[in-house]
Amino acid sequence: MAEMLSIVDLHFILLVFLGSVAGLFVGSIPGLSVSMATALLVSITYTWETTDALAMIMGVYVVGVFSGAVSAILINIPGAPSSVVTTLDGYPMSKKGQAYKALYYATIYSFFGSVFGLAALGLLAGPVSDIALKFRPMDYFLLALFGLTTVGSVTAKNYTKGLIAAALGLIISMIGLDPLVGTPRLVFGIGNLKGGINTVPALVGLFGFAEVLSVVYDANLKQVVENMERRRISLMETMKHWKLALYTSAIGTVIGALPGAGGPVAAFLSYNEAKRLVRNPEVPFGEGAVEGIVASESSNNACIGGALIPMLTLAVPGDAVTAIILSVFYVHGLKPGPMFIKESISSFHAILIAGLIACVALLVLGLLVAPKISRMIAVPKNILLPIVTVLCVVGSFACNNRLFDVGLMFAFGLLGFLMRRRGYPAAPLVLALVLGKMMDSNFRRAVSLASVADNKILALFGHPITIVLLICTLGMILSNIPWCKQQMDRLKMKKSMQ
Repeated sequence: MAEMLSIVDLHFILLVFLGSVAGLFVGSIPGLSVSMATALLVSITYTWETTDALAMIMGVYVVGVFSGAVSAILINIPGAPSSVVTTLDGYPMSKKGQAYKALYYATIYSFFGSVFGLAALGLLAGPVSDIALKFRPMDYFLLALFGLTTVGSVTAKNYTKGLIAAALGLIISMIGLDPLVGTPRLVFGIGNLKGGINTVPALVGLFGFAEVLSVVYDANLKQVVENMERRRISLMETMKHWKLALYTSAIGTVIGALPGAGGPVAAFLSYNEAKRLVRNPEVPFGEGAVEGIVASESSNNACIGGALIPMLTLAVPGDAVTAIILSVFYVHGLKPGPMFIKESISSFHAILIAGLIACVALLVLGLLVAPKISRMIAVPKNILLPIVTVLCVVGSFACNNRLFDVGLMFAFGLLGFLMRRRGYPAAPLVLALVLGKMMDSNFRRAVSLASVADNKILALFGHPITIVLLICTLGMILSNIPWCKQQMDRLKMKKSMQ
């Protein structure tokens, strides 16, 4: 403990807070991602002391993940794919004049999830990394498939439309170079498509520009929120959902430890679990239920600690940000791996302490800026919409500094608008777009490995984790088929009558 505290000084704390402010600023602007901010910091901090660089980067990472919820709640543009679920209930709360309440819950439970994930990093790095090591290519494929079957049920009243949207996302994710062979797929001779579809313009278009088109189409440019709610929210009232947050934070930590899965999968799975566990919410899910924000924000922030586990113990990054942090380690001569915690204990302590200080910064910044930022939602839409459009264009251009991505954003905005008019949810499409390449490469790798085995079926599905994930996936699909639902309802009726 004394060694851990020896790292902390005023200089260290200030660097964490400086990184936290940068993370809040970058993450809350649509199109500017935490990974972008972290990548910029690598070039700035490579001459710094190792602990100073880690302090700044952890501040950006922790607060940057939370700040994606700010734009998700206020203007229905998730700052990151993991914040897509937050739009489902956060934006409806904003339209009801409860923007401050939504941001307050997002702040408290982002803090809760972040602390939980970092505690797991400090206490359970070894066991959790052992679990992650046991996942095979087929397990990763089934985990992603399970996430897609879940998202259809939680984001669409019509399950079929949710699955169709997810299938469309999978098709779009196939655009670009084949990850195994390297040949172009579905590019139609367009050179800019060889790199695939970037998530940022798709995300900004489907949620941000589609909202602009919908409002203009409906000719509803009046101020939506007449009276912003100013009711004081007690901490006791907010913490009523701590048991749900504990459960969803555990989901986020475990999912975060699986390379490539990360926040989007954790958020969608946690939202589905919240919907299953909370039988009688005060407000229905999808219409402003605070339980939806609790599940989403606690789980995607718990992924921070989870994603750091395989990076530190196996040198395998859990997400895009930890991949960049891994490069910081190599620049400073650190060697992540099984012996990292024993050989570089001071750096491990610096990461933990910087993360916990960043959690405090998250709490302070979130609670201080929430009352001020939430006033944005009261701005008349004839003023707000042009600002949102400019943010959509700037955010799309900034991801790769090319106008082609702006064109993609407009195309996805039109697609999102048409999907809204027909009742198709955009969230499954985004998740499929994020997970498509992982599903493609892992399924083909699993089939390739099984093709040389004596028993191909056993090689594909004989692993215990594979069996559990297969059962969960089939169960989720069957439970959403109308005939199966009717049979389950009849069984429940018989049991209640007995």
